[in-house]
Amino acid sequence: MSEPRTWIGPEPLERQRILRETRTVAIVGSSANPSRASYFVWTYLKSTSDYTVYLVNPTITEVDGTPVYASLADLPVVPDLVDVFRRYDELPSVLGDTIAVGAKTIWLQLGLWHEEVARDAEAAGLQVVMDRCLKIEHARFHGGLHLAGFNTGVIDSRRPTGR
Repeated sequence: MSEPRTWIGPEPLERQRILRETRTVAIVGSSANPSRASYFVWTYLKSTSDYTVYLVNPTITEVDGTPVYASLADLPVVPDLVDVFRRYDELPSVLGDTIAVGAKTIWLQLGLWHEEVARDAEAAGLQVVMDRCLKIEHARFHGGLHLAGFNTGVIDSRRPTGR
């Protein structure tokens, strides 16, 4: 659903602070399908970050040997950040669950924007990020991408000097 974008999200340095302070991530809408974005984000985070990552999906019980929890309430910990891969109309319900478990941040993945959810989340004291990929932002702030979003690897045809 398309809606006017009046809500202003956190600037890059604020998103960097959120990620730096995060220790646990719950991925709501996890998938066992390797071609799904949630699967890719999960494999990236578990291999390149220090986060403890929990998978949440009521329709599956495990992904590659990792347990999947039916709901945020079923997690053994309170996640710092809830990364959401759900349909637009399900976002208010996910926010309710996020508030109920006491998470600090709700992060809506690329393509997800819900002004009412953002306002309600902030009113409940949560940090909100919308329409951003957690994997891309993590890579951007941890050396994989430049702050502007592109790879910072140096490619040069000249031979290195000073051996």
